[in-house]
Amino acid sequence: MATCSSTGTNFPIVAATMLLFGLLMASLDTIGAQTGVCYGMNGNDLPTQQEVVDLYKSKSIPSMRLYDPNQAALQALSGSNIELMLGVPNDALQGIATSTSTANDWVQNNVVTYSSTVKFKYIAVGNEVSPVNGNSQYVDYVLPAMQNIHSAIASASLQITVTTAIDTGLLGTSYPPSQGAFGDDVRSYIDPIISFLAENSAPLLANVYPYFSYKDNTGSISLSYALFTSSSVVVTDEYSGLGYQNLFDAMVDALYSALEKAGGSNLAIVISESGWPSSGGTDTTVENAKTYNTNLVQHVKSGTPKKSTSLETYVFAMFDENEKSPEEEKHWGLFTPDQQAKYEISFT
Repeated sequence: MATCSSTGTNFPIVAATMLLFGLLMASLDTIGAQTGVCYGMNGNDLPTQQEVVDLYKSKSIPSMRLYDPNQAALQALSGSNIELMLGVPNDALQGIATSTSTANDWVQNNVVTYSSTVKFKYIAVGNEVSPVNGNSQYVDYVLPAMQNIHSAIASASLQITVTTAIDTGLLGTSYPPSQGAFGDDVRSYIDPIISFLAENSAPLLANVYPYFSYKDNTGSISLSYALFTSSSVVVTDEYSGLGYQNLFDAMVDALYSALEKAGGSNLAIVISESGWPSSGGTDTTVENAKTYNTNLVQHVKSGTPKKSTSLETYVFAMFDENEKSPEEEKHWGLFTPDQQAKYEISFT
């Protein structure tokens, strides 16, 4: 065994080793911070699925969120090396929750069939299901559907993380961030899901939209705070002492605090949707959309005041979708349906 002498003979080796370790950690952090884009299809003028996948590749977008198992999209993803978050749509939850054979068939047809050529990363079982937001008919089916999909994935000898996507409307308290807590009226729903995720070392997916918080509170939230452009701390959490320079961090840290209070202190969060519309609403300009999304992609690499680990994030959305409503819902795309970028944004 070599020993270090007082002359420092081995110091260059130690220093080089530490440097390599630091570079490796930085590399791993960058991988964790990768930012993908959500691919919605609620439009009658969108490109073909193969054209969409080709666009992802040409723009070096590393990951995609797909809201349902569209077969043409799955076929187009074959061999693409794009990591995929695949959704189980809300209207499929009941059948999958109440029948293991239905769950097995869903996994066989939509995952196993493509698993040798498509890089599945997550199965998102349900999107923004909540006891309080108007789709409460699905509440009883989310967890059993997650359990059945998880079992079917395991039976197929695949390693794909099963989780679900929530919105911040589940928070009963969100300000200041350290006091974030899920509402009492949703705890019976979300707590067992948190336990399932913790047991399986899976992250919670969260759709986080500073735009809507800003739109509903323009009198108390500044545009710069919402767009990541404040030059100094805007909000200081009196309980934690942490300072917040942007609304996104405050919202995510409120979720972390809520998870801690619900027994999920070790859960990671993946931002499964975030973005800013370019028309149709309050301060919805192309310039503001560019500012928000460009800053988002860079900002999530460094995490939040509460947790400095990088945040895997999916920008919403790839295209404008003309079949959505109200008007502002039509204009979230990074690209127009003819595949033209509204503004330059880099994902590398």
